[in-house]
Amino acid sequence: MRIAVVGIGGYLGGRLAHRFPPGGEHEILFAELSGPHLDAIRKNGLKLLAKDGDATVRPSLATDSHGELGTVDVALLCPKGYDLLEAAKMMKVAVDSHTVVILPGNGVGNAELAREGLGRGDVLSACIYISTHIQSPGVVEQMAGPRKFFFGNPNGELEPYRAIEAMFLEAGLNVELTPNILREVWSKYLFVEPLSVLTSLYEVPHGGLLDDTARKKQLLEMMSEVGSLAGKVGVDLPDGIVEQSMVKAEGFPSETRTSMQLDFQHGRPTEVETMIGYAVRKGRELGVPLPHHDEVYSALLRKTR
Repeated sequence: MRIAVVGIGGYLGGRLAHRFPPGGEHEILFAELSGPHLDAIRKNGLKLLAKDGDATVRPSLATDSHGELGTVDVALLCPKGYDLLEAAKMMKVAVDSHTVVILPGNGVGNAELAREGLGRGDVLSACIYISTHIQSPGVVEQMAGPRKFFFGNPNGELEPYRAIEAMFLEAGLNVELTPNILREVWSKYLFVEPLSVLTSLYEVPHGGLLDDTARKKQLLEMMSEVGSLAGKVGVDLPDGIVEQSMVKAEGFPSETRTSMQLDFQHGRPTEVETMIGYAVRKGRELGVPLPHHDEVYSALLRKTR
């Protein structure tokens, strides 16, 4: 198979390229890279610093030109949410009706954007529990997270994707092909969205929320609001999901900083609209009261001005 990893995707791309080097059974292609990052990967390979082992890898191709990819069998579309629509439009040249497009990024509206931009392809939803960043050009570091990766078709079909699952497993990914992918995506959204926006608003790591009584209460209430929204859109989340998410949050090192918080800190574009903006708009559309989301969204918008 020919697999394109598009956008950030450093951990997934690194693991795939490590197991399937150039000339092997599968071609791993990196696309849509920034100048210094692309230059470093072309010169020295991608250095992956991860909790399950470090590696320096070379893909079969690293390019900033989607036209060089040819038609791919699988596309892991991994840009930040604010770049997803444009990335999908640019990727259209490498996608045909048989290409399986997988969306591991944050948020629950990604499939709609990808389908709009691509206009074709078999678009699957996905999520991965991981925190990574580009430490320096050509170097991606995993900071936290169990690296659990879920993907699947919202219609519940499994068999057409077994070969992709097998490839991911062979690469050492902690992956699960699930018939209940929307439940998994919304479960992650309930976990990561309130943490991302509150760490960004208060400029504190995880511990700065969990060790503060008022902020912890706000975190719980925002998770509950996401649960109400999920129910309204027809996604049946597991019983006790809020409590389970809090336990999961407490399992991260107290100094863990979310990627959105780091983006705010360094003056980069943020996923405010992908995360809390989506919830606020969807809540208003469906008549679901989200008072804590409304308040925090307004505060974050003021922060970005």
